[in-house]
Amino acid sequence: MTELVHLVADNGVATITLDSPHNKNALSQQLTGELLSRLESAGADDAVRVIVIRSALDVFCSGADLSEATTVGMGVGAQRMVDVQRAIVANPKPVVARVAGPVRAGGIGIVAAADISIAAADSTFALTEVRLGLAAATISLTVLPRLTDRAAAYTFLTGNGFDGLEAARLGLITLAVPGYDLDNAVDTVLESLLKGVPQGLRETKKLLNRELLADIDARGKDLAELSAGLFGSPAAQEAMLAFLNRRKG
Repeated sequence: MTELVHLVADNGVATITLDSPHNKNALSQQLTGELLSRLESAGADDAVRVIVIRSALDVFCSGADLSEATTVGMGVGAQRMVDVQRAIVANPKPVVARVAGPVRAGGIGIVAAADISIAAADSTFALTEVRLGLAAATISLTVLPRLTDRAAAYTFLTGNGFDGLEAARLGLITLAVPGYDLDNAVDTVLESLLKGVPQGLRETKKLLNRELLADIDARGKDLAELSAGLFGSPAAQEAMLAFLNRRKG
């Protein structure tokens, strides 16, 4: 089985790279399982001070794996999305998301869960669940705390896309920069983070994420069940199959 998520550690930085070109980094059970494993390994490595999540492709993440959702269902996949967000939020190391290209639906949960997210200005975001008869249930755990109520209502209900600059304005990401400057911007943040003493970084992250982590633990299972039920509903199955057929056409 081809590895879909790579982990490389160097000079205190663990880089986790999503690399699933056949489905544009869709959140399949294999990808999320490997992502959880890489996050655990990086978090337990004393030589690692900071974690970066990025994509090897020109797409950051296309959201849920709809092919999987229309065949094996989302009982496992929905809980995995809760687990991935928790693994980022609870990781003892700061997690930085390097975002380039499109980010859709569930992928936005990864971006929102990261402590610092830096995106190319021309990257694009969309919470498209509503257009498939779904709701952004599991990722609401991390996305809603980043947005104002008005921004959440607009982005969740319309499914309209927005770029990196708008994502920064809305609070979804930390910083948007020109695409050519993305790596420099990430490196600058990493340089600052690496000046932190591990204990200071760990305890500060705990303070920042205490309420978010408690909410994930309190509501994550229920939201995963809600999400799985919606994915399995006739309305969503019909909408997802129609979308997959259009994409094949």
